Amino acid sequence: MLTLDPRTLDRLAEVIVDIGGPYERKGYQLEVLLHHAKWENPPEYDGSPRIPWLRDELEARQDHDGELERLLCRVCDPIEYDDGAASADEFRTVINEKLASEQLVVTLVSGRPVLGTLAPDGHQATFAEPPDLKQRLESLIADQQTVEVLMGRIEETRICVSGGAYRMATIGIGTFIEGLLLAVLLERDADLRANGFPDVRQRVQADGRAKKRSSADRVSLELLIDTAYVKKWVQLDATAFAHAVRDFRNFIHPRKEVTEQPRFDADTVMLCWGPVQALLNDLEQNVPPLPSDVSESSADPVTVTIT
Repeated sequence: MLTLDPRTLDRLAEVIVDIGGPYERKGYQLEVLLHHAKWENPPEYDGSPRIPWLRDELEARQDHDGELERLLCRVCDPIEYDDGAASADEFRTVINEKLASEQLVVTLVSGRPVLGTLAPDGHQATFAEPPDLKQRLESLIADQQTVEVLMGRIEETRICVSGGAYRMATIGIGTFIEGLLLAVLLERDADLRANGFPDVRQRVQADGRAKKRSSADRVSLELLIDTAYVKKWVQLDATAFAHAVRDFRNFIHPRKEVTEQPRFDADTVMLCWGPVQALLNDLEQNVPPLPSDVSESSADPVTVTIT
């Protein structure tokens, strides 16, 4: 969970409400903002002074997985404002001033706001494994066995990083994304479970025929990313970054490494964690609730196989 000092919460509430400023938010606008940040059961404004009301809500939601982080990112998201980046950049500058004492910073990863940690020099954003990752997975994936498999990938990635095996760490992050997307897609789409994955980009083979559907056992990470994008569960920029992580994952093939001769280091791993955070944020905001036949049935869980 993201836990901030009470004085930081005070300052953030003042910035977001902006009483008397050019971006002042009325009570109903605060409600809309919390809804846009995908808070679970967002509160109704009760007519009390807005800054203390929002500050209390921020404090209460620190125990809710990812909600405070999503709100900070939403306040800095160009999509929230009619003039796009102009207003978002102003908010991001001021929000980051308030977060500096917490060694946190909202930065843009391919156009999307992501919460990162300030580097020791106090200027550059760094990314690490998202906090409360298991809880966030459990909110997205019903099958507990799949969650445990994915967390096993994360644990092995941690071991790789601590031992300096950065190549294998980036490959591990790529397989984590593969398993996450496969589980989310299969659990929520009965057609994909029954019939496999269609070629959503409508590419054709050399003989001019459309490609056949890919079974869940053989679907590529590329197709998983594209399918989530076509469903509008992840946005274009998060999709582009996920494809970049996919390319790192493909260095599992020695021939690719011999041909391209990449350099793997701690920065490579850090750059892969940023897209994971952006992907999680998009999924948490956009995926529909699990259907009851998946979330309530324990007789036939949707367990995915990660290759």
